[in-house]
Amino acid sequence: MNLIQYVEEKLAPKKDLPSFKAGDTITVHYKIKEGEKERVQLYQGTVIQRRGEGASASFTVRKISNGVGVERVFPVNSAFIEKIDVNKEGIVRRARIYYIRNAKGKKARIEEKQYNNKEEAKKAAATKPVAAATE
Repeated sequence: MNLIQYVEEKLAPKKDLPSFKAGDTITVHYKIKEGEKERVQLYQGTVIQRRGEGASASFTVRKISNGVGVERVFPVNSAFIEKIDVNKEGIVRRARIYYIRNAKGKKARIEEKQYNNKEEAKKAAATKPVAAATE
């Protein structure tokens, strides 16, 4: 085993984050420090990409704010991420959906994954693996 991988494995904090991929709509609960105060800010948007593995893994979330596209990159192992909620699972064919940047209106929509009944949705949520810090 590589020495760098060994150190990352032992020292990197392990987070129990839900499994998500490009095309999913998520809400990131992110801690922000303003002076001595600390608060949690919600950032909801579509995941454009997941990048890297181990301690250097990150993901990019894009949202539209006042008609302007805003993207933010979050490290997966950040201590400032309190939790991540997966709101919708999107159906996309690519791992990095950069084409969404140029799409406007109806073209910018991502189809949502549908389940036939509640039992199927529960089963999919239960069998969905939890994303580890080494992913």
